[in-house]
Amino acid sequence: MNLPLAIGLFLLILFSVGIIGVKMINIPDILLFIILGIGLSALFEDTKVIEVAGEIGLVLLFFLLGMKFSLKRLKANSKKVWKAGLLDAILGIAVTAIISCLFGLNWVESLLVGGIVYATSSSITAKLIEDKNRSNNNESDFILLVLIFEDLIAPILLTVLIGLQGQGFTGIDLIFIFLKIALLAGVAIFFSKVFFRNIEHLLEKIKYDDSFIVLVVGMALTYGGIAILLGLSEVIGAFLAGIMVAEVGVKEKIIKVALPVRNIFLPFFFLDFGMHIKLTTVIPHLGLLIVLIIWSMVHKIAVGYFGGLWYGLTKKESLRAGLSLTQRGEFSVIMAGIATGSLKIFAGIYILIIALLGTLLFQIAPRLNKMIFTNGFNKKAG
Repeated sequence: MNLPLAIGLFLLILFSVGIIGVKMINIPDILLFIILGIGLSALFEDTKVIEVAGEIGLVLLFFLLGMKFSLKRLKANSKKVWKAGLLDAILGIAVTAIISCLFGLNWVESLLVGGIVYATSSSITAKLIEDKNRSNNNESDFILLVLIFEDLIAPILLTVLIGLQGQGFTGIDLIFIFLKIALLAGVAIFFSKVFFRNIEHLLEKIKYDDSFIVLVVGMALTYGGIAILLGLSEVIGAFLAGIMVAEVGVKEKIIKVALPVRNIFLPFFFLDFGMHIKLTTVIPHLGLLIVLIIWSMVHKIAVGYFGGLWYGLTKKESLRAGLSLTQRGEFSVIMAGIATGSLKIFAGIYILIIALLGTLLFQIAPRLNKMIFTNGFNKKAG
């Protein structure tokens, strides 16, 4: 099949699945894209085109998210979110590793499982916040900051695990990771404060030119690519690229031209996500799987609730944040990629189940939250 025909058919399939999910059976299109990917994985051996298309969508998703955070706003909010981020890492990585050890895994395998369980899916959560019109809710900023905190910890943990599996890792490597993150952030701050302020008049002149969209998408992809080149997550680079232009006068025009491109490519990310999940009739470590599914939800609800209170949210907003953080996704898939044997199968099944449960829980979070507080939780908690 030639490339234009393949991409065209994929777009039509994704459109059809999205319409069926949203308009007919009221299931989030994200879930259907993931399930479709699982179904198509047996038919396609080479998924590079889908992977690249999904990567573009993911980068633009976080580029647009970054534009919602000016440097001043990010600095102020970061001071309030670090406690929640630390609690998240302790519960998600350390406690999960201890649970895994109790089920007979060795400590390296246990730490790997901790990494798989740790991070909420940035892409699924961000897309759901937008789809459900919750971006203006008080807890949405808190949720997004927790996700960014996780995306800073994730590459460090991944590097450590690769080293522990025999590919070499030293304390110097860890220091270099922190330095690379600081460098990437420092360059972003410079561009925001100096470069874009000085060329803002030029941006005003070309904002209606056809080439403006090329500049915007190119900038987002380039900074995301630089992050990958440094051994970090493209999500960090894309988010920082958004922050660079969060205060320019043509901000609304940038959003307007980037949104359609993101909307075309982002479904491919969820399709590719599903195509990387491997299922089997035999479920390894079944007891551990059941315990971790329950623990995964408890862990994120605790992070959202207590972290939200520390951040300054109300009890109701904090609980809604916790109920919205439970789905796992792309980072878990990356971590599962370095697993072997039965642990790799275990990881795939876990990711699928918790992504489905977490996405559904996000959907009902406002109603569930309202029900809990209506039944007197607020009075008891107070």
